[in-house]
Amino acid sequence: MGHGHHHHVDAQAGDRRVFAAIAVNMGLTVAQIIGGIVSGSLSLIADALHNFSDAISLIIAFCARKIARRPRDADMTFGYGRVEVVAALINYTTLIVIGLYLLYEAALRFANPQDVEGWIVVVIAGIALVVDVVTAALTYAMSKSSVNIRAAFLHNVADALGSVAVIFAGTLILLYDWRLIDPIVTVLIAGYILWQSFHEIGPVIRILMLGAPPDIETEAVLDTVRGIEGVAGIHHVHFWQMNEHRAALDAHVIIAEGRWSEADAVKEDIKTALAEIFDIEHTTLELECAQHACHDPSEFGGRGHREKQHG
Repeated sequence: MGHGHHHHVDAQAGDRRVFAAIAVNMGLTVAQIIGGIVSGSLSLIADALHNFSDAISLIIAFCARKIARRPRDADMTFGYGRVEVVAALINYTTLIVIGLYLLYEAALRFANPQDVEGWIVVVIAGIALVVDVVTAALTYAMSKSSVNIRAAFLHNVADALGSVAVIFAGTLILLYDWRLIDPIVTVLIAGYILWQSFHEIGPVIRILMLGAPPDIETEAVLDTVRGIEGVAGIHHVHFWQMNEHRAALDAHVIIAEGRWSEADAVKEDIKTALAEIFDIEHTTLELECAQHACHDPSEFGGRGHREKQHG
């Protein structure tokens, strides 16, 4: 799985990059609103609000990065790292809403094609594209190792594609008066946004649902434990992702009969094997001697003892 072996951008340098991206996007938003008021262009103000959503996504990502670095405490014994996953969920959800809204707008345009405002929209879209490229450059490296920054990065990629679409469609309309190209390109952009968002939101939900790491076979982990000398069985297993890059295992392990005096060494062998083979560094094991092991245990979850009957 590669947990713990990712090359991260220095935290402070990363913060400066994200902050710079926020400043650039907020500056463009203010410029677009002023330009829209001066020129009387409603579409320019609408594009400013769209760009503002990118700035908000970056602000969410920035705040999540800050919170994630807080030390563990009595209220959050696992730490605050998972807040970045929550931030990613918020940003992907808003992207899905934006994608669906663009499909709705495109459907209206197909039914009632609108005039596109000449060169001013194309020029502003060109400026917005430059800003989006700058933002992407600032966040690209971090997006590779952070689900949080990746969600904000995707916001800007979607916006950049929108700017390209406006330039492309606007140019064709100005040259050939082909107004249907506007909703056609909008549908393509919305389709990309939705496809990418649904693709990325799945792993985020999996982490929040305490699912096992998708690139590690749970049975392979259990077989590795069973293969350790001195292990007679394993049950009551919880295997989950603590965050995007760290997995954890919690289980009851039965020590083979006559090997209880070696229990600590067996436990250490298990932890070493899991760390070396699967990079699982957070392992909590409850050891049981063979004669007093849990009766009729469940392989996953449960309390390890026969559940009380409720009725």
